[in-house]
Amino acid sequence: MVQVPDGALFVGAAPQSEGGPQFLRLDRANRHGLVAGATGTGKTVTLQILAQAFSDHGVPVFAADVKGDLSGVCMPGAPNEKMLARAAGMDLELRPDAPPTVFWDLYGEKGHPVRTTISEMGPVLLSRLLELNEVQEGVLNIVFKMADDEGLLLLDLKDLQAALKYCADNEKEIDVKYGNVSAATIGTIQRGLLQLETAGAENLFGEPALSLKDLMRVDGSGRGIVSILAADKLIQSPRLYSTFLLWLLSELFEELPEVGDPDKPRLVFFFDEAHLLFRDAPRALLEKVEQVVRLIRSKGVGIYFVTQNPADIPETVLAQLGNRLQHALRAYTPAEQKGLRAAAASFRPNPAFDTAEAIQGLGVGEALVSVLDEKGAPTVTARTLIRPPASRLGPATPEERSAVQSRSPVKGLYDTAQDRESAFERLNQRTADNARKAELDAAEADIAKRREAQEKEWAKEQARREREASRPAPRARASNRQGMGEAFIKSMLRTAGSQIGRELLRGVLGGLKRRR
Repeated sequence: MVQVPDGALFVGAAPQSEGGPQFLRLDRANRHGLVAGATGTGKTVTLQILAQAFSDHGVPVFAADVKGDLSGVCMPGAPNEKMLARAAGMDLELRPDAPPTVFWDLYGEKGHPVRTTISEMGPVLLSRLLELNEVQEGVLNIVFKMADDEGLLLLDLKDLQAALKYCADNEKEIDVKYGNVSAATIGTIQRGLLQLETAGAENLFGEPALSLKDLMRVDGSGRGIVSILAADKLIQSPRLYSTFLLWLLSELFEELPEVGDPDKPRLVFFFDEAHLLFRDAPRALLEKVEQVVRLIRSKGVGIYFVTQNPADIPETVLAQLGNRLQHALRAYTPAEQKGLRAAAASFRPNPAFDTAEAIQGLGVGEALVSVLDEKGAPTVTARTLIRPPASRLGPATPEERSAVQSRSPVKGLYDTAQDRESAFERLNQRTADNARKAELDAAEADIAKRREAQEKEWAKEQARREREASRPAPRARASNRQGMGEAFIKSMLRTAGSQIGRELLRGVLGGLKRRR
């Protein structure tokens, strides 16, 4: 029976001449580690063994399941003859067992939904996710600053879209207060958000946001919960995958208190397909990763990068990884041979074999192992046969996943999305209020215009009346009309005059005739 020292994990067996049984010390597990090797050489099984061993010692584990194979850790194994023979060769009693497991999924399909908010993600990681250049990242920083000053919560993608639109609509005011914000740059960011939404990122942003304490649980028997992130679909969006895991690391770094070097880690984090984190990453992001890896160990968190070749990881980060398990590498091209030499050079040499040759000659389930000793120095590299797992090799069935989910300690906490008032609602309300105010102002202006026109008309009428009232009254003229008496007298006089005139005329004419 293998005698495992207190505070250590049994990794596997090496020949006595090359180091004997290999153990990973829990008090050095927060110094981070590397699990590397070509596809099909046993990296996932090694990850599964380490995850279950940490859980058995009361250490919570978070791991991404890229291919779906790791999900079998939730079920007790059924050892076959080959596995039993390997265990017997190590003097190991292989008892089927499974650690307490919780499944998570950004898409909410194979586990509890995992969400964070736009504010928690921050402009730096969002810029990485959107593939923004420096100018565009600067504008995104302005949007975040404006939202903070205005008291606008940025929780999901529609909140960020609303904030971007607000900045575009108020470009002049934003330019004066924060700096130049062009509509073209905002348009570029908006198109990037649309692509993110198409890739399914809308499921990532929102509430309830993931609480880190739910990744750091232990069960009633004191075993650490193994949190498995279903990443077989997520890995199809590699930038989203790597950015999310980097955000998770950053949150752990920022929220957890300093604990120095504890007897065992508070959490162990396995980052599968780790090369995706560093592919095409800008210098600022690499510096952030290096900072997190270097300092998070004092928070009691161990990070284990799982990748094909150590050359996939920048040297500044690789230098922080003290515990190393290297599975086989194949080197057919000059580039692969260069990577092989780099991998071999990163191990402490063992006089019993050539490291580079040993890496190429390893079989499935074998690895070169070098871990940190009690003084924090790397042990001599040992060619190790990795122990068989106690849990199942291969994926869990959908029915088994459902059964595990039904017993989940976080059941019901994250399954229903929430949408409280945030930037989207506040800015829409502000726009509606401004529109109503504009309508009222226009109506008041119309009423005032009409009132002014009426007042002008009334004043004009008053002026006309005043002019008429100020004119002198006209003098009365003598009437040409004759009264009845006057007319009768005048008629009589005319008649008498006519008769007298005729008499006189007849008299004169008669006198003339008599003279003749």
